[in-house]
Amino acid sequence: MNKLFSPFRLKGLELKNRVVMSPMCQYSVTKEDGTPNDWHFQHYVSRAVGGAGLILLEMTDVDPDGRITNGDLGIWSDEHVETYAKLVEAVHQHGAKIGIQIAHAGRKAEDAEEPVAPSAIPFGENFKTPRALETEEVIEMVEKFRLGIRRAVQAGFDVIELHGAHGYLIHQFLSPFTNHRTDEYGEDRTKFGKEIIAAAKEEMPEDMPLFMRISAVEYAEGGYGIEESLAFAKVFKEAGVDLFDVSTGGEAALPREKRPYTYDGYQVPYARRIKHEVDVPVAAVGRLSDPILAHATVANGDADLICIGRGFLNNPYWALHAARQLKQEIDVPKQYHLAFLK
Repeated sequence: MNKLFSPFRLKGLELKNRVVMSPMCQYSVTKEDGTPNDWHFQHYVSRAVGGAGLILLEMTDVDPDGRITNGDLGIWSDEHVETYAKLVEAVHQHGAKIGIQIAHAGRKAEDAEEPVAPSAIPFGENFKTPRALETEEVIEMVEKFRLGIRRAVQAGFDVIELHGAHGYLIHQFLSPFTNHRTDEYGEDRTKFGKEIIAAAKEEMPEDMPLFMRISAVEYAEGGYGIEESLAFAKVFKEAGVDLFDVSTGGEAALPREKRPYTYDGYQVPYARRIKHEVDVPVAAVGRLSDPILAHATVANGDADLICIGRGFLNNPYWALHAARQLKQEIDVPKQYHLAFLK
């Protein structure tokens, strides 16, 4: 059996294969109200037609000033629920499941008049200096995440993913590079994440899995490494995370000469360590668009799911073509049978 196209089950989630469309910001909201439009419907539904087992909606923010740009999706209003519900239904019609990545950009909110963060440290010289959140505001921020997750559940999403990577707000609280607080959210840098996880679990059905994207290592001087991420992954698993979506970096605007060298599968070793040392399901991400490499990553036990990003941007039918290359049977829409005849 080809593991990449074998079913996957986690709690009440049943996927027809291990292929996940990775969350990728589209910066395409037209009314700046955070609501998906025709572009988002075509973008996501076409990947469902194209054979993905799970589609993860792009970073969707719990506050208008928590967006990277004003072109990002939002889930800060009850008025958002109806449109997301229609998108979920459309994806389901083509046999895929759909999750949503819930987030806040923190100091990386480019269009916010005054970004907020754990500490008043700008992301880079071309970014605004954020205002450090007061302790009471951190508690309020947890509630914003709670309400966003509640709306996502109401809309019918199959999975909730918390964005705790790439230098966004949850990651900012985790990192010694960006969290210089002296209150309880600085003394325990996992506290903010744990409270959001607890809020999520209170809002989600028991059989609904909670994913969390994390950066397994940071690349800036003063950041954390794999040993630290193994430790906080254990904490977050105990708090209620069911699967980690393992990426790296994003904590600093690094000059080109300090950026990590990337190659096909370069982040898989981090996913492997977290999977086996934390004893938790993981998704691997990062230059895995070669179907043979994607299959090997699952078959070798390095990851349970494969997140494909640029591969799906390049080809909405990546999963169908990967299955054909790997000589696997897969449901092809009857309208496309002629193109997939052996």
